[in-house]
Amino acid sequence: FRLALIQLRVSAVKSDNLHRACGLVREASAKGAKLVALPECFNSPYGTQYFKEYAEKIPGESTQKLSEVAKECSIYLIGGRSIPEEDGGKLYNTCTVFGPDGALLAKHRKVHLFDINVPGKIEFKESETLSPGNSFSMFDTPYCKVGLGICYDMRFAEMAQIYGQKGCQLLIYPGAFNMTTGPAHWELLQRGRAVDNQLYVATVSPARDEKASYVAWGHSTVVNPWGEVIAKAGAEETVVYTDIDLKKLEEIRQQIPVLSQKRCDLYGVEMKK
Repeated sequence: FRLALIQLRVSAVKSDNLHRACGLVREASAKGAKLVALPECFNSPYGTQYFKEYAEKIPGESTQKLSEVAKECSIYLIGGRSIPEEDGGKLYNTCTVFGPDGALLAKHRKVHLFDINVPGKIEFKESETLSPGNSFSMFDTPYCKVGLGICYDMRFAEMAQIYGQKGCQLLIYPGAFNMTTGPAHWELLQRGRAVDNQLYVATVSPARDEKASYVAWGHSTVVNPWGEVIAKAGAEETVVYTDIDLKKLEEIRQQIPVLSQKRCDLYGVEMKK
């Protein structure tokens, strides 16, 4: 099946972001994509100063648009971090998934908040405004089972391993790595998660805007279960297409059967809730 990653150039105008995102979703559908993903923070600039201003309930304006375009195009649509979600007085970094009938299939709240300090390069603290999610998020399609994470979630190998144990064959991480962590770890982490768990990993970033307060690395990418990069964007706004070949996944698992060779008598990773 064909996967499309929409590397959107995000502005400060929510209505413009929504309009352009939906237009690119329609374009991807017309080119045969059955599963389409938008980047983290696609409807607002990324930054703690923006989260409260752009926050919405779910359902709300942005998610309603996503539901409508998913139904119109009869696709599975992953809404990146569609919005800073407001719920019960708290804000969450939330990714929604809609099916071909427009129904909400999954809602992933970012589990690991991006609190880092690299002296002289970048300091960022999502926990100043956001609360963490407390659950894994998976959804089924006629093609395969998909696991979701958001950006910083990708650094936690245990989360990807749980998804693999639960039968996911594709992991999708909407993310917005920056100009410090992007060149160092963006591709490395994706390849690690893919080869460790013998599954496909896709990441979808906003396009790079050098004038933004937070500059995204870009380079939306798809990695196959052998750890090979099979599709990759540059820094500009674009749509990345790739065909996900599940026969190749099964071949790799048969050739190097690490999943059946794990020493569960010595170690293990488990989902607690």
